[in-house]
Amino acid sequence: MIAKDCVTSTYGVQCPRILYGTAWKKSQTAALVRKAIQLGFRGIDTAGQPRHYHEPGVGAGIATCLRDGVLGRSDLYLQTKFTPLSGQDAKQVPYDSEARLSAQVAQSFESSLRNLQTHYVDCLVLHSPMPEAGQLKEAWQAMEAIFDAGGARQLGISNCYGLDYLEALCRSARIKPAVLQNRFHAETGYDRGMRAYCRQHDIIYQSFWTLTANPQVLAHGSLTGLASKHGRTPAQILFRYLTQEGVVPLTGTTSDVHMRQDLEIFGFELTDREREALGALF
Repeated sequence: MIAKDCVTSTYGVQCPRILYGTAWKKSQTAALVRKAIQLGFRGIDTAGQPRHYHEPGVGAGIATCLRDGVLGRSDLYLQTKFTPLSGQDAKQVPYDSEARLSAQVAQSFESSLRNLQTHYVDCLVLHSPMPEAGQLKEAWQAMEAIFDAGGARQLGISNCYGLDYLEALCRSARIKPAVLQNRFHAETGYDRGMRAYCRQHDIIYQSFWTLTANPQVLAHGSLTGLASKHGRTPAQILFRYLTQEGVVPLTGTTSDVHMRQDLEIFGFELTDREREALGALF
């Protein structure tokens, strides 16, 4: 990975400034992951949640690129998630639903390693907050054990929209979260408070649903005007703005053209004044 196109976490892990998201790809997953890597993506996001992700397809796509010499494993940032039982399809749970929570975390992670054909991941993410403090403690300590054993180079949490919850996790965790991955949309005020907290505590904020949830932003005059000025698409302007603000967006496009456009955002920069104008939208 090229350093300028990455952000380095407090654990020394380099994360590309834009990631390829693999949710909802089903039987197309392997081909799309392979195409994304061939075109230049070096960060892949997935989850141990068969309901929405096809992890074996992710692993197959990566394995093909490794065999073809497109990249080495150390050139790739690979991130997966432990999804609690409440987020699973009861018919496709990748662990024993009757086991202790700590065992579920361990079993899910082993399943992910097999699916992804790797012996480690660059980040293991708790897919959603646990409803009770004791459950959070047990799940996070199980993830810390995976970190200690070298299975995950860092840990994170997703779908966490309560600042109190994130603060409590950071206070109690022995291995602090390095990543927060959330939907980026108006209903949560674009996570202004959460993003500020992440900046203060060196947590990488990753955004998903970034384009889908924001058609009104993509059509706003401030953004379309900059798209015309720079000869870019509105999506490129939004992604570039976010990366310059320290946000790592996910893109789940299935289009070769859009993949290339997403990767081309590092070929230009927005000025401070342009960023200030866009900042008013968020």
